[in-house]
Parts: sequence; structure tokens; C-alpha cells
Amino acid sequence: MSFSDLAAAADPSVVQVRTRQEMPSRSGRRRLTGEGLGSAFVYDSDGLVLTNHHVVVDASEIRIVFKDGRDFPAEIIGADPPTDVAILRVAEHSLPALPLGNSDELRVGDWVLAIGNPFGLSHTVSAGIVSARGRTIRDLEGLGDGTGYFDFLQTDASINPGNSGGPLIDIHGRVVGISTAIRAHSNKIGFAIPINMVRELIPFLVSSGHIRRSALGVRVDFISPNDIRRLQLGTISGTIVRAIQPQSGAQKAGFQVDDVIVEFQAQPITGPERLRWLASMAGVNERVTVKIQRHHQIVELTASLGELPASNSPFIDDSEDPDE
Repeated sequence: MSFSDLAAAADPSVVQVRTRQEMPSRSGRRRLTGEGLGSAFVYDSDGLVLTNHHVVVDASEIRIVFKDGRDFPAEIIGADPPTDVAILRVAEHSLPALPLGNSDELRVGDWVLAIGNPFGLSHTVSAGIVSARGRTIRDLEGLGDGTGYFDFLQTDASINPGNSGGPLIDIHGRVVGISTAIRAHSNKIGFAIPINMVRELIPFLVSSGHIRRSALGVRVDFISPNDIRRLQLGTISGTIVRAIQPQSGAQKAGFQVDDVIVEFQAQPITGPERLRWLASMAGVNERVTVKIQRHHQIVELTASLGELPASNSPFIDDSEDPDE
């Protein structure tokens, strides 16, 4: 299928998101009105639309506009700020919906199209490739406040302000990501939330409007060269335990500082972000099996997961309060 065929097939499902925000003036005597513009796409023909949380946050009014000019009011039915995902609902049925693909199958070098509304230019299509996978908050200069779960796809398809919330589609016309950010001072380094991550969120956001996250009770970090020398780790993939929360499932299971977590529920751990995501989505009160390397031996531990408070950041920091 050609790019033009892909764009023609996807365009009817991509929408502009127009928002209105009310905010107090500096004097506090009157309220000011601001307007925002972003992108989104229909993923369920029964009126369900995916976008970024930052596109609709604090909006007092949301409208979505289709390419053919149809204009509908929308409401937020679920939002997850840590992943920057939101689901909108419109009171319309039989809408054209885009199929969701499998972002795990993407390879660096695969072609993708980004569709959205950069700078208000409706239904702009740009083409590029998947430039990298597994980008984290450390790779994004100045994105948000560092509190979230990220495993970004990187693309050189042109993404600009207004593209946020629009689909990134593969050569089969399936959504493989949601455009969400750009690298500062560059319009050729864009980032998208993998659609497989979004798939895990959708049932919870539709049913309850939010995500209840579980927690193992450890603070983890990247394995540093100093860790490798100090602990004689050799070549190992995983994440290292820096601190353990008292009375947590991790403490009760026998985790220790300097343990290297290599597997969680039989899933290989490639770094702290991977563990944070898996631990947060496994389920409160679930019992999980975790493999660690300790003193050159692989040890299997079983822990019961607690609940991660909504105010906790999943990211690495210098505090002594474990997050996971």
C-alpha cells in the first residue's frame, strides 16, 4: 500500500481536538479564557477517541472536529497523567475507527506515518522511520516534570506542536503509537507512546477512569560502571536495587540493596523503566515471582505487591522513599 493510500484510509478517523480552559487572572477579579489545539483518533467506532492527557488537561470544554467538518462535543472518560494518555467519548456511533497494531513487532528502520494538526494545519501527514525504541525520560530534554512511565518510540517523521495525540501508523495502516513529544530545538526527533502500552491501559480507563497501580517496594536504578566493578557483575542486563521500602512486599520477600533484578514474572528486565512498568501493572495484592542476581547466583523470590500511592513518582530521584 502506498503512503497516499494509507493517508486516505486513516484521515477520516483522525480528528482535531479543540479545548477551552478558564483560569483566574492575576488580579483574581475575573477569569481568563484560553484555547488549545491538539490531535486524536477514533479507535472504537462507538465514540471512543484516544489522545494525550496533556492535550485535554484542565479543559472546561472539549470539541473534536473531523476532516469532513463534523464537530462534536467530547468528554474525558479516563486519563492517566503518568503515561500521558486520555480517552474521550463523543455521543456518536458508527464512527470510522483506526485498527490498533502491535508496537512490539516494530523494528528500527520500519516506515511510519504521523498524522495530526501541527500548528493548526489540519490533517497533515508526514513520513519517516522508526529511529529507535525504548527511549526514556533521560532522552527527552525538558519533557514534563519527569513523573511518568515512558518507553518511547523515536521517529524522524515530522512531529510539531499540535501533533500531540495523533496516531503513528505502520505500513499496514495500523496504529503503533501516539505522538506525544519532540526533542527540544528539533523537528526531526519525535517520540510516540507505544500502542501496546496504551492497550494495557484502555480497559481500566474505560471502566474506572483511572489506573490503580501496584508496587513492589524497591527504588531501582541503572547499573553503573561503578556497580559492575564494585559487585563484579560482568555483563548483565537488569536493574539494581538502591533502597527498600519498610514493610513492603519486597522487604518481606527478602530483597536486599545491591540485588540486580533480572526477571519479573518471567519477563526479562532491561532497565529500571521496564521493571517500573511491569510492577505497576501486575495488580495490587498479586503475588509475583522475581529473579535476582546476588553474589554471582540467581535467586528466585516471591513477593506480594502493595499499592503505589497516586502521588508517588515512578522515576529515579535522590530521595530515600522507594517508589516501586
